[in-house]
Amino acid sequence: MNISNDLRQYAPATERNQQPILAVLKQVLPATGTVLEIASGTGQHAVFFAPELKPRKWLTSEINPILRDSILAWQTHLPSDNLFYPLELDVQKSTWLVENPDLKLPFSLQEFPITAIININMIHISPWSACLGLMAGANRILPSAGILYLYGPYKQQGKPTAPSNEAFDSSLRLSNPEWGVRNLEDVIAIAELENFRLGKVIPMPANNLSVIFEKI
Repeated sequence: MNISNDLRQYAPATERNQQPILAVLKQVLPATGTVLEIASGTGQHAVFFAPELKPRKWLTSEINPILRDSILAWQTHLPSDNLFYPLELDVQKSTWLVENPDLKLPFSLQEFPITAIININMIHISPWSACLGLMAGANRILPSAGILYLYGPYKQQGKPTAPSNEAFDSSLRLSNPEWGVRNLEDVIAIAELENFRLGKVIPMPANNLSVIFEKI
């Protein structure tokens, strides 16, 4: 839903999960560098996380132009000097915009390299090819010991972790047969092929998981 007369979009679940996610990010993120958020959605997470995670820089991205407008509106409403405008980024492409040496940003990625990639609630509402693209891009971009953080619902050993997740999976697949709650083991297997090792799997509120990978 849109709030007031501006371009900000509002997702209630974002406000409910942002504090638990922040607590995990403070534990697992590298102390310096740039955090690239893939599929930043409404922009609510970015404006909440960025000021709490200084001195790291927070770079947003989103493929949906309506959501990019929302991210910009949220950043205007709640600015932070380490938070930057959303890039148009499609994870399924073989080269991401941040890999372009001619990309103009308000700071230098050479001076502040991307040391972590954050992806919240995307894998289940996108085709499996998006997960493959995410892992491949993270492999290309992140340095050794870089962190890939995923958040969302998962199946484990092919089974939903809760009845609510089973119902959610069914509704997603009705909306789009290419969507659905993914098997955690499948995601881990793809990550391992892309030179990541599984660090932690942390249970989160509402039957979600934080899944943290480290680049080998």
